[in-house]
Amino acid sequence: MNNKINFSRFFTIANIFSLLAVIISILFLFFKGLNFGVDFKGGTLLEIRVENKNIKIQDLRTSLNILELGDVNVKQFGEEGDFLIKFEKNANKNKKFITDLKNNISKKINSAVNFRRVETVGPKVSSELLKQGVTAIILALSAMLFYIWIRFEWQFSLGAIVALLHDVIITLGIFSILSFEVNLSIVAAVLTIVGYSMNDTVVIFDRIRENLLKYSKLKTNEITDVSVNETLSRTVITSLTTLLALFSIFILGGEILKGFSFAMILGVIIGTYSSIYVASPVLNFFKVTQKTLLKDENI
Repeated sequence: MNNKINFSRFFTIANIFSLLAVIISILFLFFKGLNFGVDFKGGTLLEIRVENKNIKIQDLRTSLNILELGDVNVKQFGEEGDFLIKFEKNANKNKKFITDLKNNISKKINSAVNFRRVETVGPKVSSELLKQGVTAIILALSAMLFYIWIRFEWQFSLGAIVALLHDVIITLGIFSILSFEVNLSIVAAVLTIVGYSMNDTVVIFDRIRENLLKYSKLKTNEITDVSVNETLSRTVITSLTTLLALFSIFILGGEILKGFSFAMILGVIIGTYSSIYVASPVLNFFKVTQKTLLKDENI
């Protein structure tokens, strides 16, 4: 046996921490909500570069407020002189509208403006995208539940689903707290997090199941410690190599990929934690033993 770290010793503290994190995340999601991007809210997104580097956000916002574009959001984006502008009015790929807007902004701030990106999403399309995004996440969670239910006993399935919900809720909660924009790439990141977290959990569960049949005299928490320690090197190496790639994308990938890479970084860290301190304690709570496994196999 390779029982070096007593993980089960911290199960209670970790569970209290996780419960508080989930409650706080739910409260923020309920009262503050998510900062949905153009993909889900509809409207027009502009990425512009202003030649005059002395132009400030308030100068741009002032020039846009008098153009009757609806709710306008302006923020620094990337290098100095680069800005990201979102507004309610739908440009609908109207070249004349974009040209007039460019001329008006240039005139108001007295500087040449280069439109580097223009994205437009109508309200009907945005509502469909939001619905499809939520549906994709629910279907992914359901598919994982079905797989674990067949692959393992129901206690393992419950532990895996609790861990998955924990990861998704906290990740979205952090996005709500930090007011990070949520778009289709974030939905893709959440789906990837679901798969990554489940993969890590299945590896640990598989070892726990083997050791439950192997060490019949050990308690469930002792079996958990042995199993987590045996798979720890694999978990650490996989997580670290994944994080190295994600931090490279976050730092060097530009503003467009920051949200996606940040969500993935959160998912890897939280997913690794939950596989040990959320999924595994469920088995201890239900006192899963060798007799439980043999009983289920004989049914």
